Amino acid sequence: MKIAYHSLHQPRCGVCLKHCKSFESVREHLNVPDHLFKGNCKAIFSKRGCTLCLQVFEEAIALADHKNKCQLSPPRPLGTSTQRNPSRSHSGSRLKAVALDCEMVGGGDDGTIDQCASVCLVDEDENVILSTHVRPLLPVTDYRHEVTGLSEEDLKDGMPLEDVRARVVSILCGGHNDVAGRLLLVGHDLRHDMSCLNLEYPSNLLRDTAKYVPLMKTNLVRQSLRYLTKSYLGYKIQSGKHEPYEDCVSAMRLYKRMRDQVHGCSGKGEGNGLNSWKQSDLEKMKAEELYQNSTSEYRCWCLDRLSNP
Repeated sequence: MKIAYHSLHQPRCGVCLKHCKSFESVREHLNVPDHLFKGNCKAIFSKRGCTLCLQVFEEAIALADHKNKCQLSPPRPLGTSTQRNPSRSHSGSRLKAVALDCEMVGGGDDGTIDQCASVCLVDEDENVILSTHVRPLLPVTDYRHEVTGLSEEDLKDGMPLEDVRARVVSILCGGHNDVAGRLLLVGHDLRHDMSCLNLEYPSNLLRDTAKYVPLMKTNLVRQSLRYLTKSYLGYKIQSGKHEPYEDCVSAMRLYKRMRDQVHGCSGKGEGNGLNSWKQSDLEKMKAEELYQNSTSEYRCWCLDRLSNP
């Protein structure tokens, strides 16, 4: 009973409306070999489906128009776009979400101690709020140059870590230093970024593309940001060194794509399901009562548009 109630927010096949754990499950459903597939989902999707967002359209013209909007171009390298204003103050602004990405270098004898070396924060419109190199606390023994592109010269004039952390906290908390959180924090595998900044943030305000179930593998293992960007946005990233700005923008675009889905309104609310009840109380309920109290535990990012988390 706990797992039988489906949410209308869960990924579904656009043809047969089958509920799936994740969009990757939908992709597998649509790619089953013909001799094993009982329905015609694969044939219909190949003609009328978008391979990025997995929507199905009635007409070819509507599909073509949609693909032009769904397929995105890679973000331009930092410094070449006109949408930049790193020094702008965001205290008291109307931002709803910001994306964070950090690049780390290695410390310690074997270079395995992660140290924050660069930080980037962007808003929902892909404007840079903060972009800076960070002065490591420990001597750097591995610049991880092939991935970070960083050298000793880049970091010698970096901001102290505590100053960077204070800036990030101020942005997230609307100018306050209480770490209560006024903005949603978007990123990919945020635990690493938050750890290297020594940052704690309310879990209900985190939007992690590595942990969001619809974006995970069928066995609910996380996907890489590179895979998600290629599969859901249509362009490649991290072909060479990792650019924090590029990763920030890609995570933000993935979040907005998930947030901007339209699922309608369910007859039963989304909540904690039967897990909010004591086991002893559940055992006393009849089947009809169990069904009446069984709501989905699924929390979709599209709900961010409707109310505060």
